[in-house]
Amino acid sequence: MTNKLPSRFTIRVYGLITNDRNEVLVTDEFQMNMKMTKFPGGGLDFGEGTIDCLKREMMEECNQEIEDIRHFYTTDFYQKALFYEDHQLISIYYLARLKDPVRFRISTMAFDFLEMVNGNQSFRWVAADSLNPDDFSFPIDKHVALLLKQYLT
Repeated sequence: MTNKLPSRFTIRVYGLITNDRNEVLVTDEFQMNMKMTKFPGGGLDFGEGTIDCLKREMMEECNQEIEDIRHFYTTDFYQKALFYEDHQLISIYYLARLKDPVRFRISTMAFDFLEMVNGNQSFRWVAADSLNPDDFSFPIDKHVALLLKQYLT
């Protein structure tokens, strides 16, 4: 059996949102019937720029504007998309900060919601020196968590 190369791309854009305490915002979600910990963000729409995508995603997920947006990392290795057959995943990460005031609830514990229902989500700050790639659900996020920890500490 041979592995067929993908014929489509899935492009995802994520925010590495930091604060003045050298913490990074992560999201704990229940999506597609699974628990996942990742950086906030989502899929790029056709006709949309990557920074516009990140701004839209932060408004959709948090009702929050972001600022000081700077490119950090774009996937530089092959990654098959986990949820889509015949797709290669490309992820783009930007450093950014929340515009004051913060308009959404930030938890102190992972998966801070009552039940595991698709769409449930909570946010929390993680100290940069405590970032652990193994705490993230997806391969590229694990890689970026390590790069970010090295960059911030």
